[in-house]
Amino acid sequence: MMATDVRSESEIFNELSELSASSGFIHAIAYFCFRDNTISYDIDKGLESKDVLKQFSTERLVRTEISALIGLAFKHEIDLKIPEPQELQKYVDKAEYLLRDHHSAIMPSPERFFVNGQFTPEKMQEMINSGEMLREAIFYGGESAYHFQYRDLCLKKYERDSQFFLETKGYTLQQAYEVIYCLEEIQNDNFNHCLEAIKEKNPSEWTFLPAFTFNYEDVAKACNCELYVVRNVLDSFTAFGSNEEYKSLDSFNIANAYPVIKLNECQFLLFQYYSIVEAFYETPFFWFLESAEYKATALKNRGEFTENFAFERLVRVFGENNVYKNIDIFGPDGNIAGEIDVLVLYADRAIILQAKSKKLTLQARQGNKINLESDFEKAVQAAYDQGFACAQFMRQADKYNLKHHETGIELKKIGGLKEFYISCLVSDHYPALFVQSRQFLRTHVCEGILSPYVMDVFFLDTLTEMLDRPLSFLSYINRRATYSKQVHASFELTVLSYHLRKNLWIEDDLSYMHLGDDISAELDLAMMVRRRGIPGNDTPEGILTEYKDTPIDHILKQIERTENSNVIDFAFLLHSLSGEAIQQINNAIKRITELSRKDRKTHDLTLFFDKPNCGFTIHTNYFPKEIALKALSEHCEKRKYTSKASRWHGICLQPEDGAFRFGVTLDFEWKYSEKMGEIVRYLPKLQQKIDYKSKNKIRHKIGRNEPCPCHSGKKYKKCCM
Repeated sequence: MMATDVRSESEIFNELSELSASSGFIHAIAYFCFRDNTISYDIDKGLESKDVLKQFSTERLVRTEISALIGLAFKHEIDLKIPEPQELQKYVDKAEYLLRDHHSAIMPSPERFFVNGQFTPEKMQEMINSGEMLREAIFYGGESAYHFQYRDLCLKKYERDSQFFLETKGYTLQQAYEVIYCLEEIQNDNFNHCLEAIKEKNPSEWTFLPAFTFNYEDVAKACNCELYVVRNVLDSFTAFGSNEEYKSLDSFNIANAYPVIKLNECQFLLFQYYSIVEAFYETPFFWFLESAEYKATALKNRGEFTENFAFERLVRVFGENNVYKNIDIFGPDGNIAGEIDVLVLYADRAIILQAKSKKLTLQARQGNKINLESDFEKAVQAAYDQGFACAQFMRQADKYNLKHHETGIELKKIGGLKEFYISCLVSDHYPALFVQSRQFLRTHVCEGILSPYVMDVFFLDTLTEMLDRPLSFLSYINRRATYSKQVHASFELTVLSYHLRKNLWIEDDLSYMHLGDDISAELDLAMMVRRRGIPGNDTPEGILTEYKDTPIDHILKQIERTENSNVIDFAFLLHSLSGEAIQQINNAIKRITELSRKDRKTHDLTLFFDKPNCGFTIHTNYFPKEIALKALSEHCEKRKYTSKASRWHGICLQPEDGAFRFGVTLDFEWKYSEKMGEIVRYLPKLQQKIDYKSKNKIRHKIGRNEPCPCHSGKKYKKCCM
């Protein structure tokens, strides 16, 4: 192989530093921030996904790159002179060129894939698992939190620290929130005014810098706060001194922790609103650590925030009666064997959530693999190991019992649990968490304990916002765990967005599926509409809209209310089907209920699935429950036997309104039975199947002269056709 001509990082960094010292370079940064960090939309149409998609352009700079330029500019005295248009364009072009060079320099050389000129898969895998590759993912991977999540979660994260803010900083937590909240409104107004002003100016005066400047009085007027409060808040996040320690693009950059830049006694500069809400979320904790007296209290409050937030969000989905916090597991000897931070018990499923507050250290961010593995061990691996141990204890309900840590009240619902989902939750943005989890997490194989789901509080917030019903939530994390080895993405947000649009489902012969970041555009849009009040579509078109108010939707809602363990797997099956299959099932349910209303007889819908080798039967009749249950159970047993299925579901509906009455599930391996063979000898052949290999589409159309599937005894053309 020919050696590639890639310059060193330090050489590129020094050249970027020299560029940032150029007269008027600050205006180039303002241009980048306006171009790459703002979204424009037609106010009459509202925000649309095509508007959000622009944020995923490969031509734009990511926030970490812009932060690097800001940090370098802060190392020098800022020159506000507006450069000539040609000079400004040179600054922009050169900055983009150098940042592209840096991205190439940070990547390991492809030469490492080869030994003596021959490609070596082992060397490639070694490179993929290296700290250098993770360093690239950490710096260029983007954000896992929406800016409004940072801002709004601060009220919960520091709720118990408000007195500290007042005593040491001169403002309350709520006052800090209000000041920082209004900065976004000020910037948005400035953007619009700046665009209008540029139209009237000569090109030599064009600049976006005024959009990012403000003063104490502007903010005090916007948020209706006292001037001294505004001054105290802004000063808390203003960078003073120099940025001399900033010696590489991923070293400590004071402009991230303190993003407000003071231009003079009355004027300030904030280039990236995202940076100040992130600093609001993360920087105060370092203030706490500087206080020897308050440090222990701060650490305690931080841990409680993560647990309390997870508890609140899961209660939103499962209700207060199904979610528990701070649970102790006692062994046969009466001693505590394990502790669960947050536990969800729903029907025969359990979610064990273990929360950690470990951040990624600076050394790990710079690609030190020892530090990367050490941080991950404390932040995620320890949480998984604890959760897995607790799941194993809970599978032995006759030996272990669970009690509330505070009250000592024993939980009575842990017997007969079928599946356990372990969730590892971190309280802060943990860069490249998806990638690190795939690389570092050591898991165990145990029947009934599924692969862990690793996330941060921001994703949990989004997940519970979009999937706020028990069965849709459980169905998704079930499949997410099932496909954990096959699905690849930069963020969990991308996978969730794909699921909301397409219903996450992967064929058995597909070993690798990578999802591009732009898939999350519709989810980003929905969250902005919901949380910021921007006009637009608050629900992505897909599984949340296709099934709404259909017969299947009503059935699932009723199953959720009953928490019937007999039909949870049936509900999962319905959630996995394509929109076309669901539509045909909805039509069939309408038909069989209509027939039962007309003739007062039993009518049914029966479908078989090639994979995962199961089927279901839906009965509609007016029989008393005892008779209807016996008829449904016998029918399911026959259908299960003739289909040689390992599992068969059955539900019974009221003919009048299609309401769910009860359900059964037969779950055991198929075995030959001479007796059953005789019983099903004259059972009509199953006319419909759903083939998972054909993306869940119904196949095998019913012939005109074949028996009608409603079992009327007539030919299809003379009956339901």
